[in-house]
Amino acid sequence: MNLEELSGLPPGAIDHFQREGIEELYPPQAEAVEAGATDGDSLVAAVPTASGKTMIAALSMLSAIERGGKALYIVPLRALASEKKAEFEAYEEFGVTVGVTTGNYESTSEWLATKDIIVATSEKVDSLVRNGADWLSDLTCVVSDEVHLIDDRNRGPTLEVTLAKLRRLNPGMQVVALSATVGNADEIANWLDAALVDTDWRPIDLQMGVHYGNALNFDDGSTREVPVEGSEKQEAALVRDILEEGGSSLVFVNSRRNAEAAARRLGQVSTRQLTDDERAELAELAEEIREDSDTETSTELADCVERGAAFHHAGLSSTQRTLVEDAFRDRLLKVISATPTLAAGVNTPARRVIVRDWRRFDPSAGGMAPLDVLEVHQMMGRAGRPGLDPYGEAVLLAKSHEDSQELFDRYIWAEPEAVRSKLAAEPALRTHVLATIASGFARTREELLEFLEATLYASQSTEAGRLETVTDTVLQYLESNDFIERDGGESDDEGDAAGAFTSAADLAAQQSTQTDERLEATTLGHTVSRLYLDPMSAAEIVHGLEDADERPTALGLYQLVSRTPDMYELYLRSGEDDTFGELFYEREVELLGDTPSEYEDNRFEDWLAALKTGKLLADWASEDDEDRLTERYQIGPGDLRGKVDTAEWLLGAAESLAREIDSEWTVAVREARARVEHGVGEELLELVSVGGVGRKRARRLYEVGIEEPADLRSADKGVVLNALKGVKTAETILENAGREDPSMEDVEPTTSADGGGRADSRRDTEPESSGTDTDNSQSSLGDF
Repeated sequence: MNLEELSGLPPGAIDHFQREGIEELYPPQAEAVEAGATDGDSLVAAVPTASGKTMIAALSMLSAIERGGKALYIVPLRALASEKKAEFEAYEEFGVTVGVTTGNYESTSEWLATKDIIVATSEKVDSLVRNGADWLSDLTCVVSDEVHLIDDRNRGPTLEVTLAKLRRLNPGMQVVALSATVGNADEIANWLDAALVDTDWRPIDLQMGVHYGNALNFDDGSTREVPVEGSEKQEAALVRDILEEGGSSLVFVNSRRNAEAAARRLGQVSTRQLTDDERAELAELAEEIREDSDTETSTELADCVERGAAFHHAGLSSTQRTLVEDAFRDRLLKVISATPTLAAGVNTPARRVIVRDWRRFDPSAGGMAPLDVLEVHQMMGRAGRPGLDPYGEAVLLAKSHEDSQELFDRYIWAEPEAVRSKLAAEPALRTHVLATIASGFARTREELLEFLEATLYASQSTEAGRLETVTDTVLQYLESNDFIERDGGESDDEGDAAGAFTSAADLAAQQSTQTDERLEATTLGHTVSRLYLDPMSAAEIVHGLEDADERPTALGLYQLVSRTPDMYELYLRSGEDDTFGELFYEREVELLGDTPSEYEDNRFEDWLAALKTGKLLADWASEDDEDRLTERYQIGPGDLRGKVDTAEWLLGAAESLAREIDSEWTVAVREARARVEHGVGEELLELVSVGGVGRKRARRLYEVGIEEPADLRSADKGVVLNALKGVKTAETILENAGREDPSMEDVEPTTSADGGGRADSRRDTEPESSGTDTDNSQSSLGDF
């Protein structure tokens, strides 16, 4: 289908696409148009990666806008939101406005009411529904990218419920669901009342195969010789082979440690293929990575990058991940070794994808278990992009003939697993049931069950009464914790947060049989839903605050939020149960809530894991530097940033809950949140409120006698300049502090009159970690 045959798009849209080099639609795109994508009809597009899924979404959204509507593009990851926003912003040249929203779960983002296309994560859209964003009712087209993630146990229920709610808000709304790997696309289409475009067409050839011995055997029966030389690893031989013809490689492995080790080895291969100009560019890129963070992980990554290789995993900071992805897309980096997280949709095409590890550790299996076909196919789909590669290759590695045959049978010839709803899992359901009641989608038990009948789970369920049974169990849990009221009656519990520790299974016996009973969220329940908290997290926090007889310490509050389901705890490594067991007995009086007995093995171990996580946060808030923290806790800079961000959010929520229950500890929670946000002791909180003053600069200012913003307005400029080092930095900070004349012209650095002398004041009352180094040189994280 020629592009000029299209109608119903905004004026200028076709010219824009033609300038982008698009003259004719790919067959899957043409099929989507014929199925009604530009006429407002719902559609499921099960189309291979690189075959034009985004164009199908664009045509659907732009035609909806031309009809006077508004479009929403739902992505699973924040990184994808930024990527798609940048792509769609090009439409502004013909008058289509674009906005992106991913954070602040309490906001309704009303500014988006004026935008034609909104890009958001599923969690953000869910929070917008909970907070009553009026503009959601104006939506006429919703695109769900990577819709197969409904199968994900953690994030899938949110996407599923969000789609169900948006369809209920806007009954005539067009839904466009996209995925490269859906084993039961017809079932998804039936659920969404949508037409189905299901094809394996690709614009360039993708060959899938297995490397064994010295040969690559492909699914079409062809063979390519790739000899392994001497002690060379298979993946190194495959990377060397494709680099020699100018292609790039992605190597998927099963752990962070393996990704880093592989990048070190593969850098020895890629460095031989670099030009002098590339070496110079890579040296600059490596320096950017070192400046982003001073951790061992950053140094290791920078060293690899200088050789044209990189690793990619969740332990990297977001800046580092972006730098690596951009350099790889530009073909500056030649090879990336990555954990499977990179296969989740971020645009990182390679000519050859190597799936080295097709097993990973699975705690439920008690050992190594094979990856799902869907996940392996997602990795393989990264291979080959039009305009960059003449073809794509996806390769699994075999050690024997038997392995080779198994890999063909298990992955090459196999279809992806069916996408199955995970909504009926109790943790997911308690969150979404409360939100459904609080947002007014259901005011009675009957309405609640009716709404849940519109989910994918209900359409897939073969177990009669299962959804109703689990729903009643969840309703009883929510009532016992004072999050909802039913018929205005009282529950068997006293309605306080102590009910959080009553087993949901025990409560099942108390399920209601009334089909018309009224359901209403309490004030506390509304707050929990608005804050986007798991009700069990809220119950844990409320109980902990109510349990405190004295002002909670920072460690006590950090351990409290680390116990909630919304925080992923650090693992206890070998021997650490003793280390943190000792810390537990030393600091037990500070810990909030019902302390478990050491004889309750699982619960006590969870308590210690939360204590370890809380101690990490306390160390960060006591100004321990980033490098020492990542080394001490054996985590990456991205892990540290993630824990800090999650703690800040949970403590912000805890502050709201404290106000809701009239807790006397609201100020303590607020200070703990501010300290973890900025990574500083209590005495620096006022200084870090000044724009441009982070933890490192605040400490230097404090040590020369500048303790609060007012001091910046009157202090000797030479003293300020000496502490802040840079003239521009000093002028900016003085201006932000409100100094009448912030200029540093002709100012010379000088020391303070008292010579500083505050070196011992940089910590609060938090005791040092046992056996840790007390050198507190500052890190770059949170400094600017």
